[in-house]
Amino acid sequence: MIAKLSIKVVPGSSQNRIVGWLGKVLKIQVSAQPEQGRANAVIKKIFASTLKIPAKNVKVIAGKTSPRKIVELTGLTKTEVDKKLSEYGLPK
Repeated sequence: MIAKLSIKVVPGSSQNRIVGWLGKVLKIQVSAQPEQGRANAVIKKIFASTLKIPAKNVKVIAGKTSPRKIVELTGLTKTEVDKKLSEYGLPK
């Protein structure tokens, strides 16, 4: 089971959080700067804690140096991810 999400990251924000959907893209704010993978590490932590999965199951598979990324979530289907995000307060 693997789910993929398109995300847009806003680095240097005041807090780490999932903001919501921008069409089919999930917007995420991170306090870390986009240097040496720091923002990507925070993204992994945000998804792991929000979706209740190990951080090792979260991988940035495209856009490692770009604000627009594709994240791969192992162990969940897309439907399960959508359900958990909806429970978190982010209906699609």
